[in-house]
Amino acid sequence: MRRLLSSALLTVAAALSFTAEAAEVAPGAAAGGFYQQHCASCHGADRLGGTGPALIPESLQRLRREEAARTITHGRAATQMPAFADLLSPAETAALVALIYQPLAEPPTWSVEQMRASRIIHTPAAELPAAPVHDADPLNLFTVVEAGDQHVTILDGDRLQPLWRFPSRFALHGGAKYSPDGRFVYLGSRDGWVSKYDLYGLTPVAEIRAGINLRNIAVAADGRTVAVGNYLPPSLVILDAGDLTPLKLVEGADKLGTPSRISAVYTARPRHGFIVALKDAAEMWEVSYRADPEPVARGLVHNYEPGMLEGMFDTGPFPVRRIALDDVLDDFFFDPDYRNAIGAARNARAGQVINLNVGRKVADLALNGMPHLASGITFAYEGRTVLATPLLNEPAIAVFDIQTWQPVRRITTAGPGFFLRSHENTPYAWTDTSLGSERDQIQIIDKRTLEIVRTLRPAPGRLTSHVEFSRDGRHALVSVSEMDGALVVYDAERFVEVKRLPMHKPSGKYNVFNKINLSAGTSH
Repeated sequence: MRRLLSSALLTVAAALSFTAEAAEVAPGAAAGGFYQQHCASCHGADRLGGTGPALIPESLQRLRREEAARTITHGRAATQMPAFADLLSPAETAALVALIYQPLAEPPTWSVEQMRASRIIHTPAAELPAAPVHDADPLNLFTVVEAGDQHVTILDGDRLQPLWRFPSRFALHGGAKYSPDGRFVYLGSRDGWVSKYDLYGLTPVAEIRAGINLRNIAVAADGRTVAVGNYLPPSLVILDAGDLTPLKLVEGADKLGTPSRISAVYTARPRHGFIVALKDAAEMWEVSYRADPEPVARGLVHNYEPGMLEGMFDTGPFPVRRIALDDVLDDFFFDPDYRNAIGAARNARAGQVINLNVGRKVADLALNGMPHLASGITFAYEGRTVLATPLLNEPAIAVFDIQTWQPVRRITTAGPGFFLRSHENTPYAWTDTSLGSERDQIQIIDKRTLEIVRTLRPAPGRLTSHVEFSRDGRHALVSVSEMDGALVVYDAERFVEVKRLPMHKPSGKYNVFNKINLSAGTSH
C-alpha cells in the first residue's frame, strides 16, 4: 500500500517546525543543499512531492512554520518521517523551513502524462468482492477524516464502533464523496491526490495525483466520472471513476484566457453536470457529464441546430458552459431543485443567486457578514423553504426565504461557526462556534422557532466543530478536533452523550446514506 507512504512524508513537510528566530532566516544556497540531501528523495527535487507531499507554500498553508520545524526536528510518530535533530542544527532547520515556504520561481505544471504516470492500482476491479465482507449496514457507514495523524476511520453507524482504519494522503480534504450506490468512497488531498476505496471489501482500489494543490472533488450522479478542482496548476480534471484514468484536462481560465484557480466543484444531479466556481474570475462553469452532451456555444450565436451552426462550439465530451457573474465566487450552495446556485466571495458581505437555467444573477442576498454557503442547509419554516448558513466573521446564522431571497431571521450565536447540520427526521439544527473565543460549544437551534434551545460543551476548552447525523437521524456525531480529541455521539432527541470514541483531530465525517440521498441537512 504504497499509496499511503506519503502520509508520513507528507506530514514531514508539515512538520517543519519553526522557531521565532527562524522567521528572520532567508533560505540561501545552503538550505537548497540541505533539501537535496535530506528531503528530495521523498518530496521531489523540485519540491512538488513524491512519496511525500509537496513542500511549497500552497500545500503548507494549513501548517504553521513552528509545527513544520518541530516535524523536521523530531519526526512524526506512526509515519515514515524521520527525525533530523542529529543531522541538522536549529539554524539549518530554520533555513530549511524558510526554503519550503518560499514560492517556486516558476508556476509548476502537471500534465495528463504526469497524472497517468502517478496512477496506482491497488486492487483490480476483478478482485473486488461481490458483497460486503462485513456485517455492518453499508449505507450507515461514516467516513471520518482524522487530520491529526493522517488517517481515515470507517465507522459502523449502528454499533458506533470503528470498522476499518487506514493511513491517508497528506492534508486530506474533509469532504468524502461516494459513488451513487454508496459502495466506493473518494477522497482528495490538498496535495493533489485522489484516492478510491471499496467499502465492501475494506480495501484501497486506486489513486492518482491529479494536481499539485487540490481544492475539492465531485462524483457524477451516474457514477462514471470524478471531477477535480485544482488551485495549482489552475485546472479542472475529469477522471474515470472506475480506475481514475484521466479523461480531460480543462485549464483554469476565463473566456479571455486569464488564468484562474478553481475554488469549488460540485455535482448538480438533476442537471447531469458539474458546477464549477473560479477563484480569480467572475465566471461560473457548467460542465455536462452526459454520454452524448449537447454542444456548448463559446460566444453569441443565432442558431446551433444541426447544419446551421454559427460561431464556435465546444462539442465535448465534458463541454464547458461559461456563466458570467458580477463578482467571483469562493464557494456556493444549491437550492433543492438545483435551479439556482447561491454563492459568495470570502471577502464579500453579500451573496449572489445565480439562476443556472438562464445563466445570470437573479438576486442578491443581504448577508451582512461572510457566509460559509457550502455548509448551508434548507428546511421548512412556517410553510416555506428557507436557507440557513453560518457567517464566518459574525456570531450569527443567516436565514433566507429561497422563493423571495429576502431575510427571514438572523440568529445570534455564542460565536462565529463553520458548519450547520441537520436531518429530515429531527426538528433541530446543530451549529458550532469554533471560529470565536467560545470554540468549545455546539448550539442547537429549533427549526420550528429559529431559537437556540440548548448549548453543549462536549469537551470544555477544546476545539469542537463538525456535526453529522446518522442515517435515521437518531444520533448526532460531533468532532472534538484536537490531537487527543474524540468523536462524541449524542442522542439527537435528548441531547445526551451516548458514546465517546478517542480520535486524532477528527475533522469531516460523512454518512453514506445521507450523502447519496442528498439529505437537506448535510453538504453534497
